[in-house]
Amino acid sequence: MKPRRKPAAARKPDHFPAENVAEGWDARHLAGHHEFEEFRFVNCDFGGANLSNRRFADCLFERCNLSSAQLAGTALQNVAFAECKLLGLQFTACRDLLFGVHFDQCQLRYASFAGRNMPGTRFVGCGLDDADFMGADLTAAVFENCSLAGAVFQQTRLVAADFTTATGFVIDPETNPLQRARFTLAGLPGVVAKYGLLVE
Repeated sequence: MKPRRKPAAARKPDHFPAENVAEGWDARHLAGHHEFEEFRFVNCDFGGANLSNRRFADCLFERCNLSSAQLAGTALQNVAFAECKLLGLQFTACRDLLFGVHFDQCQLRYASFAGRNMPGTRFVGCGLDDADFMGADLTAAVFENCSLAGAVFQQTRLVAADFTTATGFVIDPETNPLQRARFTLAGLPGVVAKYGLLVE
């Protein structure tokens, strides 16, 4: 039997026609638009906006605020977020079809990814304190230089996930599949905390 291949994340979107660059938009600019493909949003404020049932494909949000935006039935298909404020976002409410996201230097405190299927997802330099990953599939996900204090991992698939540069996490190996997951010695207390062991 062949070993399972690592799931590959889709390539981050990097091609945006000039007419698809939206700078300084707020929720009013979205009125009447439901499909956005190959769009680049720069310095936009969608905080608390209703983004429900819209489709974003191969898009980039750069230095945008989407905190507490509504995502019920929203399609995020290969969407990248860079230096964005995404506090409390309920990614769990998004449409399942082709869901794919990338995060660089984002604030994701209290965000929920519960039940999401997102193997290979990369989180780079993100604040994920108190985020909810309950029941998510994060096979081969990468948490590079991320803070995970208070983040919830329960029945979360973390096979081959990379926590080598992450901090603050507490993960129960009895309730989260962790085969081939990567940790440093400094990160081990977050995995063995429930056993009362001391790692020196």
